[in-house]
Amino acid sequence: MAEQQQFCALLNQLMSPDNALRKQAEETYEGIPSQVKIPFLLESIRNAAAAEEARQMAAVLLRRLMSSSFDEVYPALPPDLQTGIKNEILLSIQMETTSSMRRKICDLAAEVARNMLDDDGNNQWPEVLKFLFESVSSQDVGLREAALHIFWNFPGIFGNQQQHYLDVIKRMLVQCMQDQENFQIRTLSARATASFVLANEHSVPVLKHFSDLLPGVLQATADACFQNDDSVLKSLVEIAETVPKYLRPHLEPTLQLCLKLCGDTNLGNMQRQLALEVIVTLSETASAMLRKHTNIVTLTFPQMLAMMVDLEDDDDWAVADELEDDDFDSNAVAGESALDRVACGLGGKLVLPMIKEHIMQMLQNPDWKYRHAGLMALSAIGEGCHQQMEGILNEIVNLVLLFLQDPHPRVRYAACNAVGQMATDFAPGFQKKFHEKVIGALLQTMEDQANPRVQAHAAAALINFTEDCPKSQLVPYLDNLVKHLHAIMVVKLQELIQKGTKLVLEQVVTSIASVADTAEEKFVPYYDLFMPSLKHIVENAVQKELRLLRGKTIECISLIGLAVGKDKFMQDASDVMQLLLKTQTDFSDLEDDDPQISYMISAWARMCKILGKEFQQYLPVVMGPLMKTASIKPEVALLDTQDMESINEDDGWEFVNLGDQQSFGIKTAGLEEKATACQMLVCYAKELKEGFVEYTEQVVKLMVPLLKFYFHDGVRVAAAESMPLLLDCARVRGPEYLTQMWHFMCDALIKAIGTEPDSDVLSEVMHSFAKCIEVMGDGCLNNEHLEELGGILKGKLEEHFKNQELRQVKRQDEDYDEQVEESLQDENDNDVYILTKVSDILHSVFGSYGEKVLPWFEQLLPLIVNLICPQRPWSDRQWGLCIFDDVIEHCSPSSFKYGEYFLRPMLQSVCDNTPEVRQAAAYGIGVMAQFGGENYRPFCTEALPLLVGVIQAPDSKTKENVHATENCVSAVGKIMKYRPECVNLNEVLPHWLSWLPLHEDKEEAVHTFSYLCDLIESNNPVVLGPNNTNLPRIMSIIADGIAHEAVKQEDGCSKRLANVVRQVQNSGGLWTECISQLNEAQQKAVQDLLNAA
Repeated sequence: MAEQQQFCALLNQLMSPDNALRKQAEETYEGIPSQVKIPFLLESIRNAAAAEEARQMAAVLLRRLMSSSFDEVYPALPPDLQTGIKNEILLSIQMETTSSMRRKICDLAAEVARNMLDDDGNNQWPEVLKFLFESVSSQDVGLREAALHIFWNFPGIFGNQQQHYLDVIKRMLVQCMQDQENFQIRTLSARATASFVLANEHSVPVLKHFSDLLPGVLQATADACFQNDDSVLKSLVEIAETVPKYLRPHLEPTLQLCLKLCGDTNLGNMQRQLALEVIVTLSETASAMLRKHTNIVTLTFPQMLAMMVDLEDDDDWAVADELEDDDFDSNAVAGESALDRVACGLGGKLVLPMIKEHIMQMLQNPDWKYRHAGLMALSAIGEGCHQQMEGILNEIVNLVLLFLQDPHPRVRYAACNAVGQMATDFAPGFQKKFHEKVIGALLQTMEDQANPRVQAHAAAALINFTEDCPKSQLVPYLDNLVKHLHAIMVVKLQELIQKGTKLVLEQVVTSIASVADTAEEKFVPYYDLFMPSLKHIVENAVQKELRLLRGKTIECISLIGLAVGKDKFMQDASDVMQLLLKTQTDFSDLEDDDPQISYMISAWARMCKILGKEFQQYLPVVMGPLMKTASIKPEVALLDTQDMESINEDDGWEFVNLGDQQSFGIKTAGLEEKATACQMLVCYAKELKEGFVEYTEQVVKLMVPLLKFYFHDGVRVAAAESMPLLLDCARVRGPEYLTQMWHFMCDALIKAIGTEPDSDVLSEVMHSFAKCIEVMGDGCLNNEHLEELGGILKGKLEEHFKNQELRQVKRQDEDYDEQVEESLQDENDNDVYILTKVSDILHSVFGSYGEKVLPWFEQLLPLIVNLICPQRPWSDRQWGLCIFDDVIEHCSPSSFKYGEYFLRPMLQSVCDNTPEVRQAAAYGIGVMAQFGGENYRPFCTEALPLLVGVIQAPDSKTKENVHATENCVSAVGKIMKYRPECVNLNEVLPHWLSWLPLHEDKEEAVHTFSYLCDLIESNNPVVLGPNNTNLPRIMSIIADGIAHEAVKQEDGCSKRLANVVRQVQNSGGLWTECISQLNEAQQKAVQDLLNAA
């Protein structure tokens, strides 16, 4: 008894507001063995005399114990205690008189039941099912509530008996939903129905069987909202997110209800926003289904716009210097976000015609709030209505710019917002068409000294504009831009000193950075105008409230340095480095959330790009804080639904629903900084190469585990990118060190290819892996690696075919429409991109291993053969052929044993309708001649007329065909060079010369020029012509090729070409004739060639 009392005291201490006392109690509690803890907790739950808070705490603690450690704790308990727990829980529910306590015990019951389900789906606690059946029909409302609560919490409670009890479950829910006496029972049964539907999301028969319960759920949703309970509405949002098809039979009434609730101003903001959220979510998860109900969709736009008008008048708004974070609970923010999502979900074709008139009316309203909302709405729909707005962009821009003159500052602010958003959404076309109007209008708005908030936003819009502005478009305005920005900066620096205001200055500094970044070397003349002031800010803006200003100024200085280049920047480089170093040494005092940190990290990397190898001396100072930031470990938590209810997402936590009543939470603070830091490590490795070798070991130890850092895609991308670069850096330490490093990363990279969930990140991982193999070469993969890699690549190819089949199934769906087709095309493009990376990996494996890897390749052979079947999409055939090209190039003569699979398709593909397929096939014929060996001779002969046919086609030189055509020209050259016996040289050579030079495909251009040099150096009479009459033509081919940079200066071929030109130069009169027929660019190219050689 005394021990139980001590335990009760401990429970009270666990709830103490005193942190120290609570922490001590938590340690004591953790130290009690589970089998001792459980009877105490059960007794505390049962003890009706104790305070309810303590009893609830006991129920929560026991539930958590069962949730987190059931498999370790429960089987180890004596059988009588196991039975005791189960009986005690059910008895407590029956005896309990207060509903909040009863709910806590029901949560505990559901948790135990969840863990009592064995692997075959047998529920090892039959008494709980008996209890459910008895309670749901009981006269006692409390017991009916309890049964529904347990079922809501764990809808899978019937395990493998569910099918058998399906009708009983349905009857039970219908009966409770019709209980007119008890609002709570109706609400709970609706939530339990939703929970059951969500748990059976993949079972079409169950969803069909329960579809007639939806009207009851909708009725309960409405009733609950008017009782200020939004729990059923939240369930409806979950259904819209996870099982939208369940709503199909009653979609119209569902939408009608949500519209009605959303428009009811008697309800709280949260409920109205949740009702809108159902429709918005459906526009994302079931857009095609929703597009069929245009009559109702039309009505949602006025609702969203009405929410956006719900703004407060605030006299101090225009002069506020601290920007409050957007109030995410406000209707205005919710309406704007909803509009953005619906436009993206349903597409502009449907949305723009529906909303355009509403916006136009709002813009003419005398009330500023309507004009503000109209402009914000234009900003919000830009992404979703991109295509449709592009056609009328001129009239939209003219209209929006008028509002930069509006009498109300908040409308001018919204106009700046719209300009900035359009500059991003419609770049770079927007900048090319409207540069004159927009730059002038924004600069004028930036003069609005009386309304700093508007000034700052105009500067922000200017940043968006210049970031994506083509340099040639911006340069003519540089004088004017610089004059304005400098004048504002001077005024705002004064204001900072006199009043401490900084908002506009922060934005102006970033505007200067953005202009410099785009203008590059054209910014040199303005450098001295800005640099002294910017350095002054960094030196003096040391107060805490100026941290952001200082960070942005550091960013500005480093961007200007990068823009103007090393020569100009060197006069300040050492000052700037000293300032950065000083900040860095004070770094230990910076708080973790200091905005300067990420600006500093990026600035260091820019300094590294500017200074190159000279930056190495600063690494010892820079690397410590950089590694610290890159090593940030986020706070994470696994919470169940009950814990979730007490947590607020605004505290910087984000949650992912894992299903089964569990959520995964992560505190997002520091994640962006971590990603930036990792990206900067990549930058150092890339820029400094062997100069970074001292740090390769610590960086690789950091990066390899980050391939599994699933909280942030950017971190995993940086980790993948770093791997081949780190190997490059480590080369100087010799082969042993390099191999050790490769062994450390290889396994993790292969596994990441198998497990990476995001296709964009996956493509980076695969690309890096291929690069690593190229660095490491033959023998870098052991048998286990090859086996694992083979299995993963096989899986990727099988998935590729399966996804194509699934897309065909979606095309048969009753909701299929052209917008669905667009998203299927996007999915297809993603899949093809991954296929290109499979090809990259095979390319590097064949290139490193040659013929000996062919037995390993045979497991993939049937899948690659499948890619080149004539009925497959052109991209499959293109990449299938590319893989066989590599087999021929790197694994011949053995490659011929697979000829039966690829030779016919390759020859047929030379004349394919798609240029990409022709190109892959022509390249294959070229490598067949060059590397294939004797067996391929007849096929080279057969290919020749096909290649010539493609080259001589009338449209062979058009932009889309030229790459394929140049590969055909190169292939003909390779057949003549390596398989002369397959061709009549005298007949084909004059034609071949007439097709030169190649401009577009630089790789093939080198092959053709190299062969041309062979022919000239051997004085081939067909090429030179009688009495060298062809020399002017040859000179023009060489000059044209060099002018188009078809051959790089460092290439051996360029020296040979220079020798040819010199010989002509020494031939007197012929030289004059050759030179006179060249244009200026070609003459310059010849001169450059001679000077360089």
